[in-house]
Amino acid sequence: MAIEIKVPQIADGVETATVSEILVAEGDKIEKDQGVIAVESDKASVEVPSSDAGTVKEIKISEGDEVEVGQVIILLEGDGESDGEDDDAAEESSEDTEENEDTSEEENEDDAAEEDSGKKKKKVKEEKASESKDSDDDEEEDSDGDDEEKEEKASKNDESESDDEDKEEKKKSNKSSGKSTGAGIQASPGTRRLARELGVDLSELAEEISGKISEKDVKEFAKGGSQKSTKSASVSLPDFEKFGNVKREPLNNIRKATAKNVTASWQAVPHVFQFDEADITDIQQYLEANQDKAEKAGGKLTITALLTKIVASALVRFPKFNASVDMENQEMILKNYVNIGIAVATEKGLLVPVIKDADKKSIIEIAAELTNIAEKARDGKLSKEDMEGANFSISNLGGIGGTNFTPIVPAPQSGILGISRSAKKPVYIDNEFKPREILPLSLSYDHRLIDGADGAAFINWITQALEDPYKALLGV
Repeated sequence: MAIEIKVPQIADGVETATVSEILVAEGDKIEKDQGVIAVESDKASVEVPSSDAGTVKEIKISEGDEVEVGQVIILLEGDGESDGEDDDAAEESSEDTEENEDTSEEENEDDAAEEDSGKKKKKVKEEKASESKDSDDDEEEDSDGDDEEKEEKASKNDESESDDEDKEEKKKSNKSSGKSTGAGIQASPGTRRLARELGVDLSELAEEISGKISEKDVKEFAKGGSQKSTKSASVSLPDFEKFGNVKREPLNNIRKATAKNVTASWQAVPHVFQFDEADITDIQQYLEANQDKAEKAGGKLTITALLTKIVASALVRFPKFNASVDMENQEMILKNYVNIGIAVATEKGLLVPVIKDADKKSIIEIAAELTNIAEKARDGKLSKEDMEGANFSISNLGGIGGTNFTPIVPAPQSGILGISRSAKKPVYIDNEFKPREILPLSLSYDHRLIDGADGAAFINWITQALEDPYKALLGV
């Protein structure tokens, strides 16, 4: 029996990915956990491992294809396995059976309607035969002709009424059960089965989706994620070509996911933005003095590494910023671990790898890990585990420029800290102005969970910790 290799769950919330590279060929012998294809999703670029050892019998996808979680991508032959024709036949038979299941109820109803119609025809003929016996021979011909015409009309009327009643019953039945007969709808047997299980009417879904309906479409529809609501959030575009030449380029998966996620976060999270400035003149001396230690550990000591440690201490001190809000159950989910997402700009878009247990790591350890994950992000080698589990995020645009910005909270996190470019400014100290290095900070947070006073206290503590780092390191 052929062994199926399927697309695993690549990351939380990721249902589809694009095949960027096929790493094996038909006829290759492969080992268990050996990479067979490379895929690029909205959150990571990863290799899909083989679930079993064997010989590659058939590759069912091509580079550039979009694949779904659970989709069969490769068939393997185990040791001593035959050519597998019987397996293919069984698979086709199984698919045919699933498709027939979708239409069996409709066919049974049609058979019943035809049987009722036949009985009515038979009854009309019997009545006609009885009447014709009482007529003389000359009138019988005319009578028979008239009766046959009436009989055919009556039969057709009865059939039409019966069919109309049957169709109306089917519509009512499908509407009440939330299921569609699926006539004329492009969907695989597996997708139809999932629609039945989730109570999704495929005919309603087909009104919103042109082309083949996927399992992902069914799941989103079942959750209330109607495509119409997504389209309504888009701006109607004019015909740009009438103003001049244009060039269209498809969005890559990372950009599509970013657009989807920030739109959802902006619509769901009531944002509050708060700003502050920190004097980092003294902290810069600390960074320069300890740069050698970070380099020996394989990293670079930066303001981002230092702020990651400071923010980790702040999240312990202000637990609401390390929490998520569950409006469905009217609860606040407080987390006993501190994971911080660090935004990394890449050629394909923004990726946010995660520093796990940041509160338990030293600044040097964080610096080394930041260097490692930034390189993996730019090389497209981040794994699913590298990208998940963040409670709070940091976005540093200081290397690019700008004085302030308002980052969007990446739901279900409750906050994100933005860092802009530092600049020398005159600060009045001891009755005179002195040049100091000032760092602008931007805090965005979820107002459903955090009030303005909490936000002000949080960013004020971070500012003080930057000016006096021992406050963060000692937790006082």
